[in-house]
Amino acid sequence: MRILGISAYYHDAAACLLDRGEIVAAAQEERFTRVKHDQRFPGHAIRYCLEAGQTTLDQVDAVVFYEKPFQKFHRLLQTYLSYAPRGLVSFLAAMPVWIKDKLFLKRTICEELRTRFGALPQEILFTEHHEAHAASAFYPSPSGKAVVLCLDGVGEWSTTSAWRGEGSRLDPLWEIRFPHSIGLLYSAITQYTGFKVNSGEYKVMGLAPYGRPVYADLIRQHLIDVKDDGTFRLNLDYFDYCTGLTMVNDRFCRLFGGPPRVPETDLTQKEMDLARSVQDVTEEVMLRLATTLHRETGLDDLCLAGGVALNCVANGRILREGPFKNLWIQPAAGDAGGAVGAALAAWHGFFGQPRPEPAGDAMKGCFLGPSFATGEIAHVLHQKNIPFRILRDDDLFAQVADDLAAEKVVGWFQGRMEFGPRALGARSIIGDARSPRMQAVMNRKIKFRESFRPFAPSVLRERLPDYFDLDADSPYMLLVAPVRRNRCVDMTDEQRARWGIDLLNVPRSDIPAVTHVDYSARVQTVHAATNPRYHRLLKAFEARTGCGVIVNTSFNVRGEPIVCTPEDALRCFLRTDIDTLVLENCVVGKGAGLATQTDRAWMNEFTLD
Repeated sequence: MRILGISAYYHDAAACLLDRGEIVAAAQEERFTRVKHDQRFPGHAIRYCLEAGQTTLDQVDAVVFYEKPFQKFHRLLQTYLSYAPRGLVSFLAAMPVWIKDKLFLKRTICEELRTRFGALPQEILFTEHHEAHAASAFYPSPSGKAVVLCLDGVGEWSTTSAWRGEGSRLDPLWEIRFPHSIGLLYSAITQYTGFKVNSGEYKVMGLAPYGRPVYADLIRQHLIDVKDDGTFRLNLDYFDYCTGLTMVNDRFCRLFGGPPRVPETDLTQKEMDLARSVQDVTEEVMLRLATTLHRETGLDDLCLAGGVALNCVANGRILREGPFKNLWIQPAAGDAGGAVGAALAAWHGFFGQPRPEPAGDAMKGCFLGPSFATGEIAHVLHQKNIPFRILRDDDLFAQVADDLAAEKVVGWFQGRMEFGPRALGARSIIGDARSPRMQAVMNRKIKFRESFRPFAPSVLRERLPDYFDLDADSPYMLLVAPVRRNRCVDMTDEQRARWGIDLLNVPRSDIPAVTHVDYSARVQTVHAATNPRYHRLLKAFEARTGCGVIVNTSFNVRGEPIVCTPEDALRCFLRTDIDTLVLENCVVGKGAGLATQTDRAWMNEFTLD
């Protein structure tokens, strides 16, 4: 039995193929269209999934959409009616799209599938938004039974929901409904501080350590009422998302002393303090909810999903300070992961298939996208007249380790592309974590992004305790942990007197490129079982330098999706100051140091079929 899960039409459209309950492939549409957060029907992602599963659409038993459109339409109508006549402009803008496409979504999906693939599956099903999130969190997890917490902006009605998973069952416990949403509160601050909703929230999280929580009490007093158990209600007098086209209104702006920051203008201490304040409140809500769920269920395992579950700082606090023994977070926690959850919810729920005893993490390291053989890549480079060399593995890892030790920046393209928002060593830009200039070089000359944003460390799992105060696997870069105290560098009195963005260039540890201003890091543990080549590279770098940590950031520039194909990687390489590009065993460099002609003898070993 094959099931195809899809998410689309809001943001981060994606597709996932199950074959007899196993996740065979998953990918976001943006990776193929090169449109960041592409929300359109995921035709390219579906085509890839079918090819990866060596099947056709008419052999698929069911296509499952990750939401129920009629429930969502009901929420929109009820909201507009509750606020009428306010919201007329927003109502008139939304209704034509709903009536044309979204309301009759089954018809739209059939038309798309028939046009693109000339066939239809046996069934088209729909699951609820938070059910898809919960399924994506529990079923692939290594837990036999767990409590599941889903937090996001809003699905149909749910904004926060709790579930109990055991075996193949996933039962709802309770929910918080729209318009009360911790995700929408965070998005409101995101918009007010000049960043884009649904994509800029992680910038607010990265900005928070530069600020002080001076607005936290104001947020608690006026915007959100948080109960002891973590449940909450928003004061809707300050928000505009129910009736308008923006997140906040004039009253919100007056509360914080002025209009929103204009995007791309200079950041001030105010934005940093707002970021820190909403981050503190969010962490408080998540930690209280987790504590309540443990008390209510007595379960020791917690699974998280929903866009708010990408808040790795809050996740780290739950792990360190919360009552759960084990924490597992769906790596594609946002809407893209809804495609995985929709397929799994149908497999276990609608089709009633049992769940085998978990043998580990069923997301397979999140390496679920396309891959390209060395011969295929060599053919592309040769056709484009790009000088390159092909190196055997031993020589390749030694050469890249040497380049990293020489403070070169390397584009690393290996194996199957990652699914989800994080680059995990398949489509990554990497550098030396010991370099005090690496963060600035990557931000300004390669990523072309804001200078305040931190970079994540990739660390050998076996060396994790030597660098970070973390005693858990973090393969998906979804936990923030403190850097070990013995590696930290104390600030001078002059440095302590600084605040805000002035702290950016103050070294914090002996791995300064991955240590944030609060002595923390968003850790990725690298495991030989799930990512053997990346693990082998880190081992080579450790043998060369004695350091088991490197910088890892996504292989893209600001405003573009992570690269998918060798051509994507080559374009990014040529447009930036990346020093070396490694595509499987093919190595491309800039300037001196690489051969200018292809090694023909080596190419013969990698000829295309």
